[in-house]
Amino acid sequence: MAAPAIIACTNCGKKNRVAVVARGVPRCAVCHTPLPWIVDADAQDFADAISADVPVLVDFWAGWCAPCRMISPIVERLGREFAGRLKVVKLDVDAAPEPAARYRAQSIPLLILFRDGEEIDRLVGAVPEPQLRQWLEPHLATAGSTPSS
Repeated sequence: MAAPAIIACTNCGKKNRVAVVARGVPRCAVCHTPLPWIVDADAQDFADAISADVPVLVDFWAGWCAPCRMISPIVERLGREFAGRLKVVKLDVDAAPEPAARYRAQSIPLLILFRDGEEIDRLVGAVPEPQLRQWLEPHLATAGSTPSS
C-alpha cells in the first residue's frame, strides 16, 4: 500500500497527510482549503485510487523515460491549480506492471483521465502545457464541485 503524500496547503502552508485512497476532497486541517491531491499509487491500491469523487488524472511514467520527466512537473502544477477539482495519481509502470498492462500503457508518458473509476479519455506523449490544459479543462468543467468529507 502506498504511503500518504505530505502536501503543503497552498493557503496557509500547513503540511497535511493526503491519502492515496479516500472519499470527498482533501482539505487542510488548519484552514480547510482544498488541498492538491497528488499521490503515488502502487499495484495494490491502484484500483481504489482511481475511484474518487473528482476526476482522476493518472500519469503512467517510468524513471528512465525523459519525456515522462518533462511532463511530470506540468501534471503536478495542474494538480495544484485544480485543487479540489482534480486528483492526480502517479503510477510507475516498472513498479506496477499489472495496472500498466491492464490500461495498455505501451507508450509513456500516458495520461488517462478517469471519472467514477471509469476511463473517459487518454493522451499519449509529452505535450506542452497549453495542449494538456486544453485537453483537461472540459472534463473538469462538467465535474462540478464536491462537498468535503
